[in-house]
Amino acid sequence: MEAKITATETWRRKHRLLHAGATRHPFIRGIRDGNIDISAFKTWLGQDYMFVRAFVPFVASVLTKAWKGSNDSDNDVEVILGGMAALNDEISWFKKEASKWGVQLSNIAPQKANQEYCRFLESLTSPEVEYTVAIVAFWVIETVYQESFAHCLEDGSKTPPELKETCQRWGNEGFREYCNSLGKIADRQLEKASDDVISKAEATFLQVLEYEVNFWNMSHGGT
Repeated sequence: MEAKITATETWRRKHRLLHAGATRHPFIRGIRDGNIDISAFKTWLGQDYMFVRAFVPFVASVLTKAWKGSNDSDNDVEVILGGMAALNDEISWFKKEASKWGVQLSNIAPQKANQEYCRFLESLTSPEVEYTVAIVAFWVIETVYQESFAHCLEDGSKTPPELKETCQRWGNEGFREYCNSLGKIADRQLEKASDDVISKAEATFLQVLEYEVNFWNMSHGGT
């Protein structure tokens, strides 16, 4: 018997061009091919540090929504809490990496694409936003990074040795399993969601992909 195609997989196929734009962006391909402009990498490093700081309250809000709105809250809270705990280590990693590359984090202001993405995250913390919509956003944000940086670790990649640690941070197998856990939660919630919530969740999926593309564009030399 053929396995049923999940909602999240259906969206990935339906919107495959935008999905590929987010996970195979020229910025990522530049790392994979070994011709990344290091100044672009430094831009990304500083801007992503700013983003992660805004990501923390968003994840906290997803945790609250899971506690109130999940049909398997014990499991969901455990998975989300694990991701939240990892963010503390991630912020420390950004500080260490910035020091290594000579990036002064205290002097960085978020660029326009980053500001817009962070405002979008903040809008998802509203109590009016359903848990299903929020967990879809959380899943796709994490998964874009997992798939992007895993691409830089595949056989045949020419990722510079000094960037391997960055790619390993999000491209590793453990992070992939965590993203899969978030995806399973999202699909479980979508199975019982109303058509209205499913439409909102799909729109949010598309918005996240667009913000991710804009973020890579910004790092790659745009604004």
